[in-house]
Amino acid sequence: MPKVLIVDDAAFMRMMIKDILVKNGFEISGEAPNGIKAIELYKAEQPDIVTLDITMPEMDGIQALKEIRSYDPNSKVIMCSAMGQQAMVMEAIKSGAKDFIVKPFQSERVLEAIKKVLG
Repeated sequence: MPKVLIVDDAAFMRMMIKDILVKNGFEISGEAPNGIKAIELYKAEQPDIVTLDITMPEMDGIQALKEIRSYDPNSKVIMCSAMGQQAMVMEAIKSGAKDFIVKPFQSERVLEAIKKVLG
């Protein structure tokens, strides 16, 4: 059962993703409200995949992505973005993100992205 780390500063958004994933047989290895906590949890939990919000306080998703990738070059990270964040999404992909999903989340798209990235 793949373990997922969910990172978003909005508890409601974390809950939405968690709901979709749990219903579809994924295990949640942890939740983080910012990039700093995301890196800590990544190192502690070694999840199979991470959903990572782009805009967060303290440390944004792009910075967290870079740190996770330097810690584990094989990490699988999917970025979560709001509409109109294309430039940041492109930067995230260049920095090693495997895919992205756009808010508001649609369960089919979330699952499709995760399955694709997990291979």
